[in-house]
Amino acid sequence: MHVAHFSSPIGKIQIVEENGFITNVSFEEPEKDGSGSSLVLDACVLQLEAFFKGRRTAFDLPLKPKGTAFQQSVWNELQNIPFGKTISYMDMAKRLGEPKVIRAASSANGKNPITIIIPCHRVIGSDGSLTGYAGGLKRKQWLLEHESSQTSLF
Repeated sequence: MHVAHFSSPIGKIQIVEENGFITNVSFEEPEKDGSGSSLVLDACVLQLEAFFKGRRTAFDLPLKPKGTAFQQSVWNELQNIPFGKTISYMDMAKRLGEPKVIRAASSANGKNPITIIIPCHRVIGSDGSLTGYAGGLKRKQWLLEHESSQTSLF
């Protein structure tokens, strides 16, 4: 396992790589054992840097988040939300094929271990309100405003 740290405009981010895959990207998580550098970690830091500078709208990294099959399906679907766009939790449930899974989809969204890169911040309440974000609502708002300000550039 290798760990890298990145100082973003919205706080310190910890990146964890295991066996060539990014397994965790989180805000202010206590340090895990392991350190160093790898090609994958270096690429992740560079891509996050470009994202925060407004030069990147998508990520191209080997990801391997740990979770249940249902969580994996939610996290895969999150990656289909276009940069600068949002969907509601109900829309997410419908995309998964069953509106009744809205609570489970919301829970899986909240357990996303690879923040920003798997864009769970792009899911909002049906009324357009900002609801739930493991990194805090201020960060969610910042990310959404950052992306919406960049969409006219691409």
